[in-house]
Parts: sequence; structure tokens; C-alpha cells
Amino acid sequence: MAQRVVSIGSRSGLHARPAATFAQAAARAPLAVTIAVEGKPPAPADSVLGVMTLGAAFGDRVTLTAEGERAEAVLEELADLLGKELDA
Repeated sequence: MAQRVVSIGSRSGLHARPAATFAQAAARAPLAVTIAVEGKPPAPADSVLGVMTLGAAFGDRVTLTAEGERAEAVLEELADLLGKELDA
């Protein structure tokens, strides 16, 4: 199992637009990815609603998890995306 911890780069956190951008990217991944905030159960990364319900704010650290071939590469791409301002 591969994991990446990343800080949210969007100043507005993972509200509707950044969550949708991230979830769309996760949906294109060839394997299932989850996203979690400490103290909350993980959510499917390809679910806009699931990502939004985490309530991740700017600077919060989230954990991405995936298993399977290319998991490391997929998580690296998604972590890079989360670290950027997605609400511009």
C-alpha cells in the first residue's frame, strides 16, 4: 500500500471547485484512491461529496492511500495537485 501526506494548497481549502478538480483527477486514475484527514474516516478520492465532507482547510494535512500497480506514481500526481492553488 502506498501513502502520501500533503498539505492543502488551496487558500479556500477543499470546497466545491477544488474538491471537484481533485475528484476528477482521482477518477481518471487507474486504481482506487482514498483521502483522509486525521480523526475522520477516509473518503473515496473520486467522490466530490466525499472530499468536501472532510472539511480540509488551507494548510491541513491529508493522507492519500492507494494500492496496486502505479500507486506511487498516481499518488505523486494527486499530491502535487493538492499542493497547488486549485481555486484560481
